[in-house]
Amino acid sequence: MNKNTVIAEAEAFVQDALEKESSGHDWWHIVRVRNNAKHIFATEGGDWFVIELAALLHDVGDRKVIGKDEDDYTIAESFLTSQNVDIHIVEQVLYIIKNMSYSHSISNTVSDTPIEFQVVQDADRLDAIGAIGIARAFAFGGNRHRQLYDPTTKAKEYASTKEYRQSESSTFHHFEEKLLHIKDLLNTTAAKSIASDRDQYMRGFMTQFLDEWDGLK
Repeated sequence: MNKNTVIAEAEAFVQDALEKESSGHDWWHIVRVRNNAKHIFATEGGDWFVIELAALLHDVGDRKVIGKDEDDYTIAESFLTSQNVDIHIVEQVLYIIKNMSYSHSISNTVSDTPIEFQVVQDADRLDAIGAIGIARAFAFGGNRHRQLYDPTTKAKEYASTKEYRQSESSTFHHFEEKLLHIKDLLNTTAAKSIASDRDQYMRGFMTQFLDEWDGLK
């Protein structure tokens, strides 16, 4: 197994898989997550090969991308197997992919996670906040035909992964329901230092959004 070859093949595989993706989980999201991960890794450490593979492959089987009710982890697994990646590395990558999502964490508490998991999860979550996070939220809302905002309803709290995934809240409510919580859910010191400014930017946007909602009076 040549690691450089595997990474190059993974890049081509993911680019092809996400070529027409329009919900905010496209190839450039993957590029940003990998860059975020590299920044965090420089401080936190870990096995970079595992981190890079998980960052590259984490969305190829995501239910939102493949248009299914459940995630399909066999897509990433089959790719890794086809590249003759060592089984212990495959297991580490799949562990990260299977457990890193926000919706999964609502119903499943994962403790004592390896640093590779923490790096990739934080890298992905950083891309969900700040200016890019705002853009991705509205891209996803448009992809799912959701309203920008409905002032007659309130943000919800979700007790389970299933309940969260079935939500049809407006995009603006999604900020209150998820995005404003991300800063306090990050694992690493490196990610937390970045998240603070992005969180403040997002809150400022929300204030401005509400100020403009009714138009000029």
